[in-house]
Amino acid sequence: MREAHAEDARTEARRVINNLLGEQRPTAATLIADARATLGDERASQCLELALGASLTRRSAELSSIAALVVGVRELGEGWWENERGGKLPAPVEVLRTSTAIDPWTDLTLLEMLAAWIADDAADALWGPAVAQVDLNSWQAEDRIELPDTARPGQRLVVHFDAGGRLDALVTRRPDDDLGSNLDFSSLRYSKPAEAQWSWGVAAGLGPHRLPGEDPDPYARPVPDDAVRILREWALRHGATPEQLGESWSDVGDVVAAIERVDWMWRSGEWFGWWRGASALVDDSGYLPHRLEELAAG
Repeated sequence: MREAHAEDARTEARRVINNLLGEQRPTAATLIADARATLGDERASQCLELALGASLTRRSAELSSIAALVVGVRELGEGWWENERGGKLPAPVEVLRTSTAIDPWTDLTLLEMLAAWIADDAADALWGPAVAQVDLNSWQAEDRIELPDTARPGQRLVVHFDAGGRLDALVTRRPDDDLGSNLDFSSLRYSKPAEAQWSWGVAAGLGPHRLPGEDPDPYARPVPDDAVRILREWALRHGATPEQLGESWSDVGDVVAAIERVDWMWRSGEWFGWWRGASALVDDSGYLPHRLEELAAG
């Protein structure tokens, strides 16, 4: 059942990214070509440099952010890069050039921050500025926002819940004659850049995503036999098939491809420990011995 859900997600992601970028099975090469055509060589090269600087287990996320920028610039135009925010925020091109962290996105990488920024701007352009923000970890619908003074019964107000994500709050009159609101969860929607970011990552997967200018190839780095044995044997004992794991793991590329095939996020919670070990192996982390000990202890 979990494998079916994973494949359903990939099928939907391929449909969305095909609609947005014309690629049902996106690759790093086609994305970079799109970025150069849409963003220009200089900005595309700056984005590529940032992706090259990320760990291999983060590379897909960084490329997904580039996909959001490509779709967002197509939606909003090249002027988006130069648009300052009323003296409060620098223009996105300045942020890209200086690698400046901007609130409220300081917990994101630079590319993720720019992707969130353009996703929100595209949402504002489509549906107008949001009047409030809600956390959808709670699905309580009633009176989740503070109403503006201009609110009227029957009015729909745009509410922010995620980068590029919006839904409506319907203003209603309560029995005590006060105004309240009900979140309309059926109105939940995302801007196209936000859709591109999600769909590229799911459709393209973890990789390997080889990028131009890499010498030596980071995916060709050999992996230690002991770590390989521990991770493969654990995965087989916990439900992964030999086909999913692949015939053997001789290098990092083999491990990345296997992580993608086993769909660990759709399995039981104990697989998170396996992911921590496998990702430490891929990223050549000094934590690898500890992660393998944790896996054995679990």
